[in-house]
Amino acid sequence: MSVNLQTPIDYLKGVGPNRADLLRKELGIHTYQDLINLFPNRYIDRTQYYKVNTLQRNNADVQVIGKITAFKEVAQKRGKRLVATFQDDTGNMELVWFRGQKWIRDSLKLNTTYVIFGKTNWFNGKFSMPHPETELLEDHEKNMRSAMQPVYPSTEKLSNRGISNRVVGKIMQQLFIETNGKFNETLPDNLRTELKLISKKEALFNVHFPKHQELLFKAQFRLKFEELFYIQLQLIIKNLIHKSKIKGFPFDKVGTYFNSFFKEHLPFQLTHAQKRVLKEIRADLGSNAQMNRLLQGDVGSGKTIVAFMSMLMALDNGFQACLMAPTEILSVQHYNGLQELCKKLNISIKILTGSTKTSIRKEIHKALENGELQILIGTHALLEDKVKFKNLGLAIIDEQHRFGVAQRSKLWHKNTSPPHVLVMTATPIPRTLAMSVYGDLDISVIDELPPGRKSIKTVHRYDKNRLNVFKFIRDEITKGRQIYIVYPLIQENEKMDYKDLMDGYESISRDFPMPKYQISIVHGKMKPADKDFEMQRFIKGETQIMVATTVIEVGVNVPNASVMIVESAERFGLSQLHQLRGRVGRGAEQSYCILMTGHKLSANSKTRLETMVRTNDGFEIAEADLRLRGPGDIMGTQQSGVLNLKIADIIRDSDILQLARHHAKNTLKLDPSLTNDQNKVVLDTYKALSKYKNIWNYIS
Repeated sequence: MSVNLQTPIDYLKGVGPNRADLLRKELGIHTYQDLINLFPNRYIDRTQYYKVNTLQRNNADVQVIGKITAFKEVAQKRGKRLVATFQDDTGNMELVWFRGQKWIRDSLKLNTTYVIFGKTNWFNGKFSMPHPETELLEDHEKNMRSAMQPVYPSTEKLSNRGISNRVVGKIMQQLFIETNGKFNETLPDNLRTELKLISKKEALFNVHFPKHQELLFKAQFRLKFEELFYIQLQLIIKNLIHKSKIKGFPFDKVGTYFNSFFKEHLPFQLTHAQKRVLKEIRADLGSNAQMNRLLQGDVGSGKTIVAFMSMLMALDNGFQACLMAPTEILSVQHYNGLQELCKKLNISIKILTGSTKTSIRKEIHKALENGELQILIGTHALLEDKVKFKNLGLAIIDEQHRFGVAQRSKLWHKNTSPPHVLVMTATPIPRTLAMSVYGDLDISVIDELPPGRKSIKTVHRYDKNRLNVFKFIRDEITKGRQIYIVYPLIQENEKMDYKDLMDGYESISRDFPMPKYQISIVHGKMKPADKDFEMQRFIKGETQIMVATTVIEVGVNVPNASVMIVESAERFGLSQLHQLRGRVGRGAEQSYCILMTGHKLSANSKTRLETMVRTNDGFEIAEADLRLRGPGDIMGTQQSGVLNLKIADIIRDSDILQLARHHAKNTLKLDPSLTNDQNKVVLDTYKALSKYKNIWNYIS
């Protein structure tokens, strides 16, 4: 039968129904194509031989040529171990066996040249290699296998059921024999020539059976480029189709609302970054295509005022606008801020959340449908079917990663024609991730803070410095400032976290006794009404200290709070620490963030804390976070496994990603419909990918 890469894996010689079933369940391998795309995690380099005096303490597999000069048995708690002295012309090391000693002692010859292979340990000032692979030099020279040995992804179940790395290697060889290495080229010749890329056939062969490092590098580069090129191509095409098919309402004028606000009521001077972003939004709104823009700006960079001025553009053109936020606290905060501004302009604005009374809801529904209500702020409640707009022109979504794709599309269907969409986030998304995950959105960034904002001073303190920290808190309270003290909340261990929080609260109450000091406490076990009551006391300045779990992470605005203390800071992720730090520094006073930890810290925790102390730049922090955690975690749970990539890594390969995006853009710019002869392979591959592997496999 002719081999098609969509052939089920069961038909490959050496696989059979049982193995096929395991490969499907454990590694998601259904077809020949899936097996080809099972790329090795790493390679064991059997091309290089090390001298004893060049070994490094790095836990890598190495091979050394030398002779065994002596054996000895060493007693240990249980039984004994066999130790051999192994030497070459630069020094000696030890080989160690904990089992099978008699057989090993009998099978190995003294003063005969062997090649040994394995991981080294550094012990008592000397290198040793436990249970090495040993091979006589003359045999080793006879059977030179593929010198770089691939190590494939595996699972415990596969190993237990006898599908070892060698077995996977064998069926991979069988696949290349059966397909005769015939793989269709997927990139156009002109692109391959320009970037000096090897062919698809060579790349696949050399990624599975590399002869040496250089060929492996060329193969990986080619395959990574191809994978990222097609993801970018799909995203850009999606964006272009979106712009050509989905007509937006053209807002052709900037009118009275916008102009009178800008000239008479703007509470402060806009920064250059805010002006630039407004221009980008203005261009989108006037372009006849539906706006689909992501607005990124660090905490406190002034996204809300940009959002409000965008709403005024909608109102000037006779449309309504809405702003959706993930929590009630945030919606109320947005509403309170915007209500003041709307009063001056005589604009009708209302808020709709889960706790809005039925009678008020009915009024809101009616005023929305007849167009009297111009701006609606709210939570998920805006998505209910009963909520119908007369003519929604602009929908703004705050902290988008808390809303799924389905929820966004619900907002779209509130109209006969979809509204313009502006998505806002204070979670800085590294450029590499933004290009991949939001490649179909246009991106605006507010990258400067309003004038007069002092940057927050961040320090790391150990538990033993607690008394000094408490003294510092007292001094700040004496100056009339307020303090946050935040405890971690990790779902699996709620009981322990709650205990930590209550213990902390008690010790703070002892050090800051009433009536001189007032303390608020907020945590997940409280009723929403009690939480709100405590929050309000702190916002009004009736309490000086707020002890809380991370419920305060997003969006609470208390300009008078100048100190953020994070307890057990090593238990927080970087972006979470950065968000928490953004709760202070909202007034004109100098603010501080103090990261408290115990003495035992992992290398990762140390890196996180050092990064926080070193920089306030949200983008730098997001890049560091991405390196430490990988892309799946960054986007929050809804987006986990954001990029299900086969070979590329968007962090390590960010330069290849940028190259791929550049060439994908260029290809479409010169040939939007991919109908030129040279792009025939691009179109075919694109269609095949869309057929067998939707882009949504890559992007959650």
